[in-house]
Amino acid sequence: MEVKQKLEGRREVRGRVIVMKKGFLDFHDIKANVLDRVHELLGRGVSLQLISATSPNPGPIGEVAYLENWVSTISSLTTPATHVEFSITFEWDESMGVPGAFIIKNHHHSQFYLKTLNIEHIPGHGPVKFLCNSWIYPVHRYAYDRVFFSNKAYLPCQTPEPLRRFREQELIVLRGRGFGKLKEWDRVYDYAYYNDLGSPDNGPNNARPVLGGGSQLPYPRRGRTGRPHTKTDPKTESRLPLLCVKKVYVPRDEQFGHVKFSDFLAYAVKSVSQVLLPAMTSLCDKTPNEFDTFKDVLDIYKGCVKLPSGPAVKKLRELVPYELMRELIRNDGERFLKFPVPDVIKESKSAWRTDEEFAREMLAGVNPVIIQRLQEFPPVSKLDPEVYGDQASSIRAIHIENSLDGFTINEAIQEMRLFILDHHDALMPYISQINSTNTKTYASRTLLFLQDDGTLKPLAIELSLPHPQGKQHGAVSKVFVPAKEGIAASVWQLAKAYVAVNDSGYHQLVSHWLHSHAVIEPFIIATHRQLSILHPIHKLLKPHFKDTMHINALARHTLINAGGVLEKTVFPGKFSMEMSAVIYKSWVFPDQALPADLIKRGMAVPNSSYRHGLKLVIEDYPFAVDGLEIWEAIETWVTEYCNFYYTSNDMVEEDHELQNWWNEVRNEGHGDLKDRNWWSEMKTKEELIESCTIIIWLASAFHAAVNFGQYPYAGYLPNRPTVSRRFMPESGTPEYEELKSKPDLAYLKTITAQFQTLLGVSLIEILSRHSTEEVYLGQSENTEWTLDDEPLKAFGRFSEKLLEIENNIIERNKDKRLKNRNGAVKVPYTLLYPNTSDYSKEGGLTGKGIPNSISI
Repeated sequence: MEVKQKLEGRREVRGRVIVMKKGFLDFHDIKANVLDRVHELLGRGVSLQLISATSPNPGPIGEVAYLENWVSTISSLTTPATHVEFSITFEWDESMGVPGAFIIKNHHHSQFYLKTLNIEHIPGHGPVKFLCNSWIYPVHRYAYDRVFFSNKAYLPCQTPEPLRRFREQELIVLRGRGFGKLKEWDRVYDYAYYNDLGSPDNGPNNARPVLGGGSQLPYPRRGRTGRPHTKTDPKTESRLPLLCVKKVYVPRDEQFGHVKFSDFLAYAVKSVSQVLLPAMTSLCDKTPNEFDTFKDVLDIYKGCVKLPSGPAVKKLRELVPYELMRELIRNDGERFLKFPVPDVIKESKSAWRTDEEFAREMLAGVNPVIIQRLQEFPPVSKLDPEVYGDQASSIRAIHIENSLDGFTINEAIQEMRLFILDHHDALMPYISQINSTNTKTYASRTLLFLQDDGTLKPLAIELSLPHPQGKQHGAVSKVFVPAKEGIAASVWQLAKAYVAVNDSGYHQLVSHWLHSHAVIEPFIIATHRQLSILHPIHKLLKPHFKDTMHINALARHTLINAGGVLEKTVFPGKFSMEMSAVIYKSWVFPDQALPADLIKRGMAVPNSSYRHGLKLVIEDYPFAVDGLEIWEAIETWVTEYCNFYYTSNDMVEEDHELQNWWNEVRNEGHGDLKDRNWWSEMKTKEELIESCTIIIWLASAFHAAVNFGQYPYAGYLPNRPTVSRRFMPESGTPEYEELKSKPDLAYLKTITAQFQTLLGVSLIEILSRHSTEEVYLGQSENTEWTLDDEPLKAFGRFSEKLLEIENNIIERNKDKRLKNRNGAVKVPYTLLYPNTSDYSKEGGLTGKGIPNSISI
């Protein structure tokens, strides 16, 4: 510490600034370093000015100070992206009190990443810390001053008077002007429709409807980019070339770090199917683009698919820099597209085919959020009969009554023993369009019975198609029941495959994309536009928004776009996103709370004598059991945090930033649903606590539950096929005879083809990997994220609770009585294991861990 008295009332105050010089993949940006040194030698350095938070005088801004010894501190022209510490000396007038903000100006040629400013000692106060974590571009890129605030939270009404105008001006900057193309140095958070998925200039087959802005295809808003519209369709935003992923606009501070971005670019390159397709299809030994046996499928995990040779890989090498090629070639030195063995087939190569495992994955697999308790038999439809005719189920008592372990159907319903996996209503409106492509599939209903040992057994599967004379005539359905031998067993296996196809598509489009990625983005945009970084709710939510806007933008660029990986690998194909928009009509924000969701699906009943205020209908429901513990921990943490800053309901109602935030979420971010009566008024602490708890739950635990199990369960695609290519064989046809004589071949000819499998498995391997930079729930990137002691203590209790939950999960997975925790495949349920205890930064395909945010 060095504090020297200069003039009366003025002192030299020392500080330390930590920056990172390099940007995205700029591993050898020599030119920028040289030019920065020239600017520094010409006296054009990096300046800072402190702003008082306590001065009674107007204009409380200190003298300009500069980062010291830039040239000697940046010792190498090719220093990799690492943190560098600089000293700085401020002249500070004691009459100005305590600094609460500072202005920074970068007079260099290129940008740098500002981590922190720590002032060692302010007389009469002590140290002052600023957590910045922001890219600083050269001063000519901004029409305003870059301002950073100390890590102290203030409600708007409590903001020190000298800081108020800076707080308000910063929000104005972040909202932008609402028009114009946004550049990489812009920091604008704004809304747009999903009008960037199609490329109509490349022909009508590449056109896609605009999602959002109407009642027919409503959708959450995305971040605006301001790119020009296409020539063919003035409503569609133009797209960037597929390999220009670095140029996709999101606010720079929302973009991945350099390591994670390199990882993601590797995924993007893998997704350029038009580059790989010619070489990949030539790899088949017997029949083009087909697996002939299950052994052929297993071979892809043994390195039998080698790096393609010839023009395709030459073109790939030209397009991809070395840093990305090393990602495409696995870290363990194995060959391209040699996939790890998925957990579902590690212990047994056939257990996935059992009825027990088929049912168990509805409770403990990658999509455990759909199953419902059946409360009416036969199952009914909510589709409009004037449009779709009679869509009631054709499953009858004769199909199931002998499989209820002595119960009648009415008794089984009353005893809460019957359950349904129902994809009928969601898919039926689009089945005709989907089946007009190479896909041939059904809308399915699956009935299940809860046995005394707590496991489910399938009772019947209904596969339905629209009536051939028109959808207004209802559905044509067939019902299949379990069988163990002969052709009936092969037919039953195929019926389960069609259900898996339905569930895989719904999972990827709705449970995963729509209900986590898409619905969270409007909250992120509104938070930055309406809640100052000084606001306690901004500080609470910010860790749960990290990287989400960027992963969503990259998904629109390479995954969910016209001809993207999702359309190539999931059965709804070109209708995928349109179908998800129709499903969004029924989205209800309060029902995203786990207790509300379980009660709505009939998987729990309210009961105040039970923990969490509800009783699970299936006691061994791993997702729900673990999830409720996580939910309660988040809710307790949020409650303690909010109660510290808001001591009355009036404070919530009178917080104008908070009210503007909630109004914008409702009227802009989720504007297509703004007239729904389920929106809270945000006038009480309870409404605030519930809303923040839901946001954190969706961004952390819910996303983890539906994302990181993808490779463990669906990495072996026969277990969760994403496409079906032909209908159930009819008796008397060659396909039926093939099913009799070669059931495995018939199964493989029905489900996902070889290239789609390779592409799909490659995708979900990347999506299922934890980053080496992962920050898990209950962890913080900086332990001094706030100056307020009570919230820090509450966060410590939250972390301790999560460690306790980790132990609970380990013990439950050891309990042999809980048969749904491991199943026939012997894969323990760890998708909601918080991993708060893990600071190793190893990442990988762990099948466990709840990241703070939707970051992949």
